[in-house]
Amino acid sequence: MDSRVLRLFLTLAEERHFGRAAARSHIAQPALSQTIIGLETELGVRLFDRSTRRVEITEAGRRFTEHAQRIVSSVDHAVSDMRAFADGFTGRVSVGFVGTATYDVLPLLSHRVREHLPDIDLQLRGELLTPHLLDGLGTGAYDLVLIRPGLTDHPAPAVELEVLRTEKLVAVLPASSPHANASVVDLADLAGETFLTHPSQSRSTMHHRVLAACARAGFVPRTAEVSETATQVVSVAAGLGVALAPEAVRHLGLDGVVYRPLAAEETVQLSLARQKGDSTAAVDAVAELVRSVVRAHHAPGHTPGGDGSRGIAPVLRQHPG
Repeated sequence: MDSRVLRLFLTLAEERHFGRAAARSHIAQPALSQTIIGLETELGVRLFDRSTRRVEITEAGRRFTEHAQRIVSSVDHAVSDMRAFADGFTGRVSVGFVGTATYDVLPLLSHRVREHLPDIDLQLRGELLTPHLLDGLGTGAYDLVLIRPGLTDHPAPAVELEVLRTEKLVAVLPASSPHANASVVDLADLAGETFLTHPSQSRSTMHHRVLAACARAGFVPRTAEVSETATQVVSVAAGLGVALAPEAVRHLGLDGVVYRPLAAEETVQLSLARQKGDSTAAVDAVAELVRSVVRAHHAPGHTPGGDGSRGIAPVLRQHPG
């Protein structure tokens, strides 16, 4: 039997009249009668008692109604689920985030997906370096990654790369710094400070950006390497040095640090990367939400975290592992 036969049976069970059931099902009455006879033959029971005036459901018919309702409901659910999957409204999508994108894009994306794509199994990992994210994209650990592009010494896998935004770098300073109250900071004035950077051996984009910015300011910085942006900021608060970071770092809520713009603007890009030719409707739907989050959050007049002394708490990992 198929679900169409079961639907015809259920309609007749509700109407108790072949004419009305046939009209409601948009088929001829003789065809409905033959379908029910065939179903009764297949099951080996009589489902309806028929007379010239009325149709009554039998005890076997009432019992079969329960089975038919469950089967039809299950079929409807399966069809709905597959349509949602095809439309991108369900499935598993894993997204990895570089550094400061963890603090603004990640929590907003999580909220948007819960609101607009509640049946998608969204797996998020934050505070990772660009090379690690590209490696994970290549192995299938991530469907989408937000990275800092531009490394010439780390060839990317076959990926589609889309620039989402260009961010200014800001100076991350201890609140006790003599430059903490300045409206802007001349990078050359920090030449005597220790710069906290991401590990050079990991070929971090930001490590090289910081060295290049200092070179343009006329000095080679003394550096100390830390693994994550959050650790950088905590170390700055502890008075262990200063740092340069994309302006989204302002969202990292922590006492004891301030964020100041640079007199000579330095920028870095945030890009969305994915494997070429390897996508699903669910991945496409999440990618579009990533774009909308970045557009809304980077709109003119939007100032992340005010003066940077307070902001949202960091979300370093949304998914175990």
